[in-house]
Amino acid sequence: MASSYAEEREANIRRNRQLLVDLGVERLVPTQEPREKQRVKAKRTATQIDQEDEVDQRPQKLVRTEARRRSHRLASHALMEAQQRESPLPVKDSSGVSSGSNKQRTRNPKVYGHISGIEVGKWWASRQECSEDAVHAPWVGGIAPGEKGAYSVAISGGYEDDIDDGYAFTYTGAGGRDLRGTKAAPKNLRTAPHSFDQTFEHNHNRALKRSVETGKPVRVIRGYKLQSKYGPSEGYRYDGLYVVKKCWTERGLGKGGHLVCKFAFVRLEGQSPIPVNPDKEG
Repeated sequence: MASSYAEEREANIRRNRQLLVDLGVERLVPTQEPREKQRVKAKRTATQIDQEDEVDQRPQKLVRTEARRRSHRLASHALMEAQQRESPLPVKDSSGVSSGSNKQRTRNPKVYGHISGIEVGKWWASRQECSEDAVHAPWVGGIAPGEKGAYSVAISGGYEDDIDDGYAFTYTGAGGRDLRGTKAAPKNLRTAPHSFDQTFEHNHNRALKRSVETGKPVRVIRGYKLQSKYGPSEGYRYDGLYVVKKCWTERGLGKGGHLVCKFAFVRLEGQSPIPVNPDKEG
C-alpha cells in the first residue's frame, strides 16, 4: 500500500534530522540560547509582499495596450542586471524604479564570507533592505549563485520536510516548477506544485553543489515565514556563515514524486549564538 503524504513527510523529516545529528549539530548548540528581542511589526507594502512571495516569477502575458509599459519594464530589468555587475550598485526594484532613498550599495554582495560592517544578528524589515546591505542580493530568489559556490541563501520554510535546527539545516534547491502560469492560474507562485525534476544543471543548484566542493562559506538569512524557533517573528535576520556539507537528490513529496535537489548546511563555529523565538515551535 502506497504511503500517505503525511507518512512520507514524517519519514523525510526523521531522515533529515538524523543526517544533521550525524553532521554534529548537537555539539554546536549552546547550553543557553538567547531569546529574540521584541520588535515592532514590520510594515510591508503590497509590492514587497508580492515580491517576497514569488521566486523567479516570469512576467505575465499583458494585453496589447500595455505593450509599451512591458517593453519599458524589460529594458529596465536589463539595465538593473548590468548595474548589478559593478560596485557600488544602485538598488532598484524589478520595475527599474529606485527605492525612495535612491540608496546605492557601498559594498559588493559577490564576495564569500561576511560583508564588511554587517554583524551577525543584523535585522531588516524587508528583503530590499537586506539587498541594499549586500548580505543577500536577490530581492526574491533564495539562492545567490557564484562561480565558486553560492554567496548567500535565504530560508523561509518553503518545503515541509526541510529541517531547521538553527546550527544546521536542510535546504531544497530551485526549479521543478512551471512559473509561466496557465489559463486557470495565470500567476503561479513559488508554491506551485512540481511538474518536473530539479537537477544540478540549474544554475542555483549547481552553485550550491559547487559550495560542497570548494567549502566556501555561505551567508544565511532567515525570514519571518520560517516555522522554526530560529525563525524571526518579523522581517529578516543575518545568522552568519555556514558551509554546505552534503548534496543529494531524492523523491519530493506530493503526487508527482519528482526529484528534488537537497543540501545540508552546518554553521561555522565562533559566531554569535542565534536567538530563539519562543512563539514558534520546532
